[in-house]
Amino acid sequence: MNKKILHLALPNIVSNVTIPLLGLVDLALMGHLKSDIYIGAVSLGTVLFNFIYWGFSFLRMSTSGFTAQTYGEKNQQESFNILARAILISTLISLLIILFQVPVEWLSFKAINGSAEVETLAREYFRIRVWAAPATLGLYALNGWFLGMQNARYPMITSILANVFNIAFSFVFVVFMKMNSAGVALGTVIAQYLGLATGLYLFYRKYRQLTTFWNWKVIIDLPALKNFFRVNSDIFIRTFCVIGVFTFFTSKSASMDDHILAVNSILIQFLLFFSFFIDGFAFAGEAMAGRYLGEKSKSQFYLLTRKLFLWGAALAVAFSFLFLFGNGLILRLLTNQTALIETAQHYQFWIILTPVLTFASFIWDGIYIGATASREMRNSMLGATLLVFVPAYYFLHESIGNHALWLAMMLFMLARGAFQTVLFPKVLRKSFR
Repeated sequence: MNKKILHLALPNIVSNVTIPLLGLVDLALMGHLKSDIYIGAVSLGTVLFNFIYWGFSFLRMSTSGFTAQTYGEKNQQESFNILARAILISTLISLLIILFQVPVEWLSFKAINGSAEVETLAREYFRIRVWAAPATLGLYALNGWFLGMQNARYPMITSILANVFNIAFSFVFVVFMKMNSAGVALGTVIAQYLGLATGLYLFYRKYRQLTTFWNWKVIIDLPALKNFFRVNSDIFIRTFCVIGVFTFFTSKSASMDDHILAVNSILIQFLLFFSFFIDGFAFAGEAMAGRYLGEKSKSQFYLLTRKLFLWGAALAVAFSFLFLFGNGLILRLLTNQTALIETAQHYQFWIILTPVLTFASFIWDGIYIGATASREMRNSMLGATLLVFVPAYYFLHESIGNHALWLAMMLFMLARGAFQTVLFPKVLRKSFR
């Protein structure tokens, strides 16, 4: 079992780690400019696209879960149908985003507050990066399908290439062409389309025989689409809560001042960096849980859960020690601004606690996605957001300021894992009844 987990987890970790490295490079490029408004602009612009794109990350999650189950059932035709439906829906959504980009921009900047200088740069970032929508959402669907087919190598290849291209283009645009935050946005657009082209080529190379199953009437079959949208609507609500929490975190940081926004933007990278490592095991959980559900193997499903939590706990302890002894060096890599580093050190104990408090929520997400237990995921997230995160911040922010944001975030992540632990017996019964 451990060998199977690592076979899927390690490629996912390699591909995932390029994502926070991209964010770190972007922040480092901005952090070494003369003003911290560039960090704030990229942070606001990024959180807006997190809000938009993460809201549609159900395209990856549900595609992965459904495909893994059909893989376990050895139903190749339905596996292809799932990919076709996901690509169709991702294309329609991305076209709507581009078509309605003006009202989307207006609503987005109504929701997030920043200084006039930061907002001007963030709007420029938005107007460039929005053109990457078809590629970004297409990659969600394609990589989710690859993972459901127990193929973690192809998402690794597409992610590495896309993010290496992104880093290279951003570096050229910012350092040599002096485009500042706009250069980061343009680099992202070009790299996303190159990543999608790579993914489509890999699909054609290994899976082109599945295209013989193409049947338009089957692809748009109403009962199948209804089930697809039912699961997706639950995951959308779940993801909307995650986005809402992170957007709230950034917005409240910005409302304090540009300095705190820059500090929190840097510190949140520690959480994101850990999340992409632990998500390697969560993604393995998606693929394997769905497969064992398709094979109707309850014993393997339960064993998988135990093994994933052992791996998750070990990784969490390792990262807590890394953040304890290495946070100063990491901060200096992210920025050379002494004032930002000094302020960040006042909040470093939250960073040290982050891995231990959050790993369970990531592992459970992977298992629940593989089992397409979308309703339980949704309810857990709603409870953590409305019953824990929001009250924690509003009860404490006047007395402890920015610490209230970090405490609320940690309690939110801890509550997600706790609620999902309580609901797991129900998921197990429903999955194998």
